[in-house]
Amino acid sequence: MRDHPHGEKGAADAPYPEVWHGRATNRVQWLLALGGAACMALGIELAIDSAWTSGIAPLVMSVVGCIAAGLLVLFGTLAFVHVAVKVDKDCLEVRCGHIGLPRRRIPFSQIADADFAPRVTPRQWGGWGYRWRPEKGTAVIVRRGEGLVLRLGDGHTFTVTVDNAEAAVRVIRARLRATTPGPAV
Repeated sequence: MRDHPHGEKGAADAPYPEVWHGRATNRVQWLLALGGAACMALGIELAIDSAWTSGIAPLVMSVVGCIAAGLLVLFGTLAFVHVAVKVDKDCLEVRCGHIGLPRRRIPFSQIADADFAPRVTPRQWGGWGYRWRPEKGTAVIVRRGEGLVLRLGDGHTFTVTVDNAEAAVRVIRARLRATTPGPAV
């Protein structure tokens, strides 16, 4: 169910969708993944068609090094080609890459507030990926642009770059108001 309240019983009364989905993509990561694949191919080529006369140890080290570096770059970049954000009635969930890892689930009971950040850049966080900076908090950065900043109950923050982050902030704030009990009369 995705932001389609028409035709559903009771959905017209809801000021926000039952489940909100957002996504951000970075196509540049595919170029980095190709570099990792090329490194792996070089390692395989060395293993198959090698005329090294200086011994087996340097050959094994070169093959293992190329394949290991290639796998690290390939899977490290593919994990952050895109990010998917889901806000449902219980929590906000962030999933990275095609297999959904790394994943972070934050229940609304741990969220104090949500803010819109109009410009989040990898430079602010030290690059793409899952980031932690002591003075800023934790972030999932897959591209520059708008983002969602959660202020958590423990004083930390969690930032994620996602398209239509303003809508996510509205949905999260509405959920927080709905879960926070009002004053007793």
